[in-house]
Amino acid sequence: MEFASTFSEIAAVLALAATLGVVGLFLRQPLIVAFIATGIIAGPDLLGLLKTADPVILLSEIGVAVLLFLVGLKLDMHIVRSLGAVAAATGLGQVGFTAIAGFGICLALGLDPVTSAYISVALTFSSTIIIVKLLSDKREVDSLHGRIAVGFLIVQDLVVVIAMVVLSTLGVATSVTGDGPGLGRVVAGSVLGILGVSLFIRYGAEPLLRRVARVPELLVTFALSWAVLFAAVADFIGVGKELGGLLAGVSLASTSYREAIASRLSSLRDFLLLFFFVALGAGMRTGSLGEQLPASIVLSLFILIGNPLIVMAIMGYMGYRKRTGFLAGLTVAQISEFSLIFVAMGISLGHLTESALSLVTLVGLVTITVSTYMILYSQTLYRWAEPYIGMFERRIQHREGAALAATAASPEVLLFGLGRYGTEIARVLGSHGFRPFGIDFDPESVDRWQHAGLPGMYGDATDPDFPGTLPLAGTRWVIIAIQPVASALSHDDGRLVLTEGLRAAGFQGRIAVRGVEGPDAERLRRAGADVILSPFADAASRAVEVLGLVRL
Repeated sequence: MEFASTFSEIAAVLALAATLGVVGLFLRQPLIVAFIATGIIAGPDLLGLLKTADPVILLSEIGVAVLLFLVGLKLDMHIVRSLGAVAAATGLGQVGFTAIAGFGICLALGLDPVTSAYISVALTFSSTIIIVKLLSDKREVDSLHGRIAVGFLIVQDLVVVIAMVVLSTLGVATSVTGDGPGLGRVVAGSVLGILGVSLFIRYGAEPLLRRVARVPELLVTFALSWAVLFAAVADFIGVGKELGGLLAGVSLASTSYREAIASRLSSLRDFLLLFFFVALGAGMRTGSLGEQLPASIVLSLFILIGNPLIVMAIMGYMGYRKRTGFLAGLTVAQISEFSLIFVAMGISLGHLTESALSLVTLVGLVTITVSTYMILYSQTLYRWAEPYIGMFERRIQHREGAALAATAASPEVLLFGLGRYGTEIARVLGSHGFRPFGIDFDPESVDRWQHAGLPGMYGDATDPDFPGTLPLAGTRWVIIAIQPVASALSHDDGRLVLTEGLRAAGFQGRIAVRGVEGPDAERLRRAGADVILSPFADAASRAVEVLGLVRL
């Protein structure tokens, strides 16, 4: 297909990407899948939309620099101390297992040792962007398994940084042979660069950004130019554009403006990375996909099954319940955009061929597509797998929290959901002499509740077995103040699971559930709810009473 100009080619690719993005939205797939598919369709083997690849490659390189700039921007020098033992152990354990086992699998598939080493390391990275987005859609980021997952994703990000540095070191080593810019320039440039960045962080970063931030639009331009400038200088020195972008982010990570920069650049990053994934897809030869299909299936099954199992094993050994380990493990059942960038760096250093990138891209398409549905339907998958994963749970008091049976007596009022609505209900109950026992799936909310001197514990409303563990003989009311979950995102509504579980456990008291009048309220009543709490409708009725506008 011929176009009159490069502008027309880019316009056609963007239109195709938007179309496939809409299709992916209906299929609940991340945009990465749609963008790689755009490159495959627009590539020379199918529609041939991209006759001039140079602009796409240039924009993709800028996108990678911005991505790594944002990674560097989030790096906190004290972050390892704040991760917690479970995040560090799970993250490092999963990375080590995947790298070692993946290396052996790649060798068994007939790949050479260097290619096997690259691919096995690339398989260790999971997509923070995709996982956080899916957990946010399901409102599970603040759950225990969500917090643990985000913790070991940070560990993986640190491993990415180390891997990038190692690759750059390998690039310096190859430059000694005479193919690169020369060892002297590399060493001198690296030393001067590190020294300059250190001095800038200490004396110049905060004052400079304080002036730039006076004009928000300038802050975006400055951050983008800063990332690209560092990438260009690093490329000139010979340590790679990727490491330059990362170092640019680190140089601004200690400032009070890093969150503002990150929020303003995130959309631009996503747009520019579109071209990176399009270039990847366009570089895949559809004629050779058949040859790589067996290897991609084997590696995809390894990621989809092996990664969750090792996470479950580590968390089970550390004393977590099998359900918590299962839900956290599902989040690492895919590779990430960093996997593709890592392999692309290997190609730029001359260590790999394009076939390795095509293989990893194919594994990415399969694992990202499948794992998205695994995370979306995690509760259903757990119910299927529960009878077979008992070996991943130790027969000890689990770390999720002490059982309610440890309290002196059953509470008169049990309150699920310690957010703003639930906390306000507790305050009013307290003014009337009641002392509710609070339960929430967010460990931090439980900590705040307990620090206020109130009894409470961790508990997941979507766990169908949880209500049966509660001693409810003396409980009069159970109040479920959990926010309703959009049914389009998940078929597992914690309010319904909890209400049905309480009735199935023989609870004879009254149940009040937060809901919305209409079909939602009818579902809750059929599940066993006695009272429907509608915060907005109740507040509106009370407001009218306060205004004195009620007709007698």
